[in-house]
Amino acid sequence: MLKKSESIRLDYWIVAVLLMAMALIAFINVLSRYFVNFSIGATEEITINLFVWMTVVGTGIAFERGAHLGMVTFFNLFPRKMRRRLVVFSALLGALLFILVGVYMIQAIYDEITFFKATSASLGIPVWIYYAGVPLLSVFVFRGIYRGTRTRLAEMDREAA
Repeated sequence: MLKKSESIRLDYWIVAVLLMAMALIAFINVLSRYFVNFSIGATEEITINLFVWMTVVGTGIAFERGAHLGMVTFFNLFPRKMRRRLVVFSALLGALLFILVGVYMIQAIYDEITFFKATSASLGIPVWIYYAGVPLLSVFVFRGIYRGTRTRLAEMDREAA
């Protein structure tokens, strides 16, 4: 059940559509193998890349919900001021990580467009198209980091009051 603050948002729709597309593609491939004894080669290429994109968007949702791995027992040993600083520091580290991922992916896209001009094995489309999803969808990660940090700091303020 969704909380009042968790209305259906674009990131939820993106994850749902990507998951549905992956399931549909895999199901069509299973039917194809069963009925005509032919496997569609592009299904693996497509589903792997959709899974990567879904993971990026899902990471933002996880940051927002506080569902990422944490050492709560160790964290709770610190005084409240230090915990607030650690929450902010953790958010900054997460954002820095995704900035680095974005920078490296943009560099890889540039290299693919200008130097390598590689195409995918099954569909023959430029590989950089698959790469482009990561920096574009990282917007949801940064939003999730911001919202999650803001929520955790507000919860800590409520607990202190």
